[in-house]
Amino acid sequence: MGFPPVVAESPDGGVPAVEAKHTGPAGVAVKADSASGPAVLAHSASGRGVWATSDTEYGIRAASNTSAGLRASSEESDGMQGWAKKGQGVVGITETGHGVSGTSISGRGVTGASTSGAGVVGSSDTGNGGWFESSHGEGVRGWSKNPDHGGVVGINTGGGNGGYFESNTHEAVHAVTNSTTTAALAAYQANAASGTAALYAKTAGTGLAGHFDGAVFIARDASVHGNVSVDGDLVLTGADVAEQFELSTDDLEPGSVVVLDDDGRLTASSKEYDPRVAGIISGAGDRVPALVLDRVLGGGSAVAPDRGRRPVAVVGKAWCRADASEGPIQVGDLLTTSTMAGHAMKAHDRLTAIGAVIGKALTPLPAGTGHVLVLVGLG
Repeated sequence: MGFPPVVAESPDGGVPAVEAKHTGPAGVAVKADSASGPAVLAHSASGRGVWATSDTEYGIRAASNTSAGLRASSEESDGMQGWAKKGQGVVGITETGHGVSGTSISGRGVTGASTSGAGVVGSSDTGNGGWFESSHGEGVRGWSKNPDHGGVVGINTGGGNGGYFESNTHEAVHAVTNSTTTAALAAYQANAASGTAALYAKTAGTGLAGHFDGAVFIARDASVHGNVSVDGDLVLTGADVAEQFELSTDDLEPGSVVVLDDDGRLTASSKEYDPRVAGIISGAGDRVPALVLDRVLGGGSAVAPDRGRRPVAVVGKAWCRADASEGPIQVGDLLTTSTMAGHAMKAHDRLTAIGAVIGKALTPLPAGTGHVLVLVGLG
């Protein structure tokens, strides 16, 4: 025997057509069961089809053994909307399946929005906090309209990677910027006490660990453990090729002429036509070394840590301290050591100058002392 349908109507928007209240300590105000169809079907022309509230428990609780416990649909607006003043607007809990699943044919499967907190939060004790997958579009797209925040940010406080990206056929990370002032990809080592690199690249095969198609600027020192191949010109902005030597004294200024002492260290020249002449201390005036050989970083050596090492020009152009008291120095004159400490003079006796020549004068010095630009060439 069937039961007659129940039809309730209310012309007043403030009065519900059906209202059920349970006044006991616990229970159900309305219970509906159906063997195959909807147990409850609610329709509204302009308001809410179903309105349920609770002071302490669920406003609506729906369960099913084989299908969806609750299904809501809409042709033009949200199929289901959850709203809460303090807690979660929608909560999904499952023992084995999806707590919340959203599917869309053309729009968003799940949308989360917040005016001050996170729009969507996912967490897991053992699995992924969030899993995003797409067959044709981006798996994850992050968009930020704040210049102080990133579109996508990954943070790891457990000691692992902040972000991990992998691809079988294309770039694991592809960075593009339209900015005229910033780089497409930037790496920073924020720990001032760290000795590790801000950016590390390694290849498992025979290919390149890094490839730059364009100019590269290095603001500080570069260390290379291996060979350097240059297919083109090697342009060095310095003026001379220098070799670093150990000095027997630390008070030699750039431009000084130096000679070898009995221990193989360098000291200021002090006699004419000295065959022990080794070159000119680099760095005087506007000329600096283009290449420094036998360089020891730190300026000292294990043998004599209290004596500094200085670059000495052996080839190229360098400013040199000169003395013209024995005769004016003209462009093209050969220069040798003089009796004035650390100064060069014109080589008047070319036979005596053999083996004691510093180089050739490129600028004149009519009288007195000063600096002469020298094309260094020992001989």
